[in-house]
Amino acid sequence: MTVDLGPLLDDGRWTRYQKWLVFLTAITVVADGIDNQLLGVSIPTMMREWSAPRGAFASVISLGYFGMMLGGAAAGLAGDRFGRRTALLSSMVVFGTATLGAAFVHSIGSLAVLRFLAGIGLGGAIPNAAALSAEYVPKPWRSIAVTLTIVCVPLGATIAGLLGSQVLAHSGWRLLFQIGGVLPLVLAVLLGFVLPESPRYLARHASRRLELVQLLRRMGHAIGDGVVITDRSERAAPRAPLAALFHPDLRGDTLALWGSFLSCLLTVYLGFSWLPAVLTGAGFTSAVASNGITAFNLGGVAGAIAGGLAFSRVGSRVAMLIMAAGAIAGAVALSLMTIEASMARLALFALLTLTGGLINAAQTTMYALATNLYDSAIRATGTGVAVSIGRLGAILSGYAGAWALDYGGSRAFFVLMAATMCICFVMLSIIRRHVPASR
Repeated sequence: MTVDLGPLLDDGRWTRYQKWLVFLTAITVVADGIDNQLLGVSIPTMMREWSAPRGAFASVISLGYFGMMLGGAAAGLAGDRFGRRTALLSSMVVFGTATLGAAFVHSIGSLAVLRFLAGIGLGGAIPNAAALSAEYVPKPWRSIAVTLTIVCVPLGATIAGLLGSQVLAHSGWRLLFQIGGVLPLVLAVLLGFVLPESPRYLARHASRRLELVQLLRRMGHAIGDGVVITDRSERAAPRAPLAALFHPDLRGDTLALWGSFLSCLLTVYLGFSWLPAVLTGAGFTSAVASNGITAFNLGGVAGAIAGGLAFSRVGSRVAMLIMAAGAIAGAVALSLMTIEASMARLALFALLTLTGGLINAAQTTMYALATNLYDSAIRATGTGVAVSIGRLGAILSGYAGAWALDYGGSRAFFVLMAATMCICFVMLSIIRRHVPASR
């Protein structure tokens, strides 16, 4: 007897065990989000401790993002070749070790080197987590599963902001980095015992058939010992996965997806890296600045979940274009606001929550769009390369944010955010293979 894995997974139930697997994958992204945000939260404190200007940290930020760019492409290829689980847990070990080491540096140069190494791990974790979540669940639930996983980036960043407001005031930035380094290392060890490999990946390797059968049984599928498992619904793994991204059917969407990731990640990391500096530069304390970045990220959690659910109702095109348009309007409103310590914080924080929520929601749901765009054989590669191209925007944010603040303060900073989201809106509108409405 032969069983086709594609219909078995795509048309099956979303069982409690599969939800548990998505939850475990999402935990890895929480740790990634925490480590992503640590530097932005800590820069104002580091500036005072080392008597360094804000611009001195531009190279630290950009090297970290350059590491993410390399890590995303390399780990995406590794995920398709060696397994998503292997690449994901290895990435956690890399960024956890580097973040822990950064807690003991005493110069900006040493910090830059370790942030570059941490960036390699941080960049590698996300595309493999997205691919893993997508391949655990039935097709109608794929977008929401990926969204619930990637939304943990702003959730982790929110936790980092909350930790920062407490730890920075009492114990300093070094303890914050120690926490951020130990957490992913412990999680990587624990998940090594309970997180299985993607069933799609296992199906391509006959030597791991027993592992696949055991996983499918835990997912609720009755698979006999003599059953032959195939995966006819997916294309065979190409010898050149990078070249496969430019197949005539994919070329235009691949390029537009790259433009979407680049412009949106530039906007996201402008907020991650420079928003605390915007607020402290306006006279707010480090604790208030940490709360500001928390508000910016917290809205992203709710916005991304709402966006993922909207995919099933109206499809990804309508949902994502509305998010991008709302983010543009919010950034314009912030640029028109006079930001100073004496102002009413409620209006400022509400607008930061709304704008950050829509920006993060557009970015988070972009991963669901990417996993829908590519077949399983090139899914981690396609997502990883798109994220890596997006990291160019993150690299630029280290310099663009400093330039905007020096040129025109908070007004120029938020105008820049509005402009980059306009580019994102255009790129998203060009993509043809959006996620269709399923309900």
